[in-house]
Amino acid sequence: MSEQTAFTHIKPPTQEKIVHAAHGWKVLPLLTLGFVASIALIIAGGLVLNSNEETHNSTFFLGLCALLLGIVCVICTSISYLGFFTLEPNEARVLILFGEYKGTVQETGFYWGNPFYTRSPKSSIQVNTKTTKDDHEENNTESNKAVKSLISLRARTLNSSKLKVNDKNGNPIEIAAVIVWRVIDTAKAVFDVDDYEQYVRTQSETALRYVASLYAYDHNADSDDASIDQITLRSNISEISTTLKNELEERLSDAGIQIDDARLSHLAYAPEIAQVMLRRQQAEAIIAARTKIVQGAVSMVDMAIKELEADNVVELDSERKAAMVSNLMVVLCSENDAQPVLNTGTLYN
Repeated sequence: MSEQTAFTHIKPPTQEKIVHAAHGWKVLPLLTLGFVASIALIIAGGLVLNSNEETHNSTFFLGLCALLLGIVCVICTSISYLGFFTLEPNEARVLILFGEYKGTVQETGFYWGNPFYTRSPKSSIQVNTKTTKDDHEENNTESNKAVKSLISLRARTLNSSKLKVNDKNGNPIEIAAVIVWRVIDTAKAVFDVDDYEQYVRTQSETALRYVASLYAYDHNADSDDASIDQITLRSNISEISTTLKNELEERLSDAGIQIDDARLSHLAYAPEIAQVMLRRQQAEAIIAARTKIVQGAVSMVDMAIKELEADNVVELDSERKAAMVSNLMVVLCSENDAQPVLNTGTLYN
């Protein structure tokens, strides 16, 4: 019972809350006025302290209070200036106060918020692993990346690397895709996954491998289920793109990511079988051409014999008809020009 409870206890996804921050142009004059007043209090308190010789005088106490209040106000107004931020079109700011999610600002403009709102809530977890020289630069970039509170809502393009996978028939192929994506839920992107950009890259590669394994590269005439209606990676680009997009949307919905488009950018046989498959395609093309030529030649020979017999041009017995069919088939199906042979006798000599 406890194991079942442990498996069914899943944290619900974070819900995005749209909030409105204070307009910066309204807060800026107030902070400036407060800063100037604080400086004035400091100056006034200092003058009172310098002009009063008796330490226990009430005027001295007031001057000291004014000086301390001015210093506190200067510190507070200086910290408050850190609360200003701007948002460009298709940008959002995630507001986090001491680890608590307060909401997301998505309106474009100049705003002011609590200066203690976290600008970079946490850094990605650094994993100390031994890597090769090729992977060193990529791992350093990912480990030093921080989860930012400023999120771009613009469309982004991911050009996946060429992946070597096996298609439905087990043939090794190379495949790559171009994916257009955007963040639609900032709360899920920041809090439900560790690094949403890396999450998109990893899930895109996984989805591409999965989709490639569902279909054959091309129609296989030797296969039992070969059919013109069979969906293949090479012949049905639109259907494959739709399947890839649906698969990505299902995998990335937990991270608040929307997939605008997904298209294959590269598709080819792996180098070790590319030449073999090319010869196979050439053989299939030659067979198809020969079949067409033979079908046309047979129909032409049949038409010629029927026309000759219908017009009573010549009467042919079975042996003469077989000889004519043979000659016509050689002429029509040969790749070289026919060389005429003159017969000075008869067909029976």
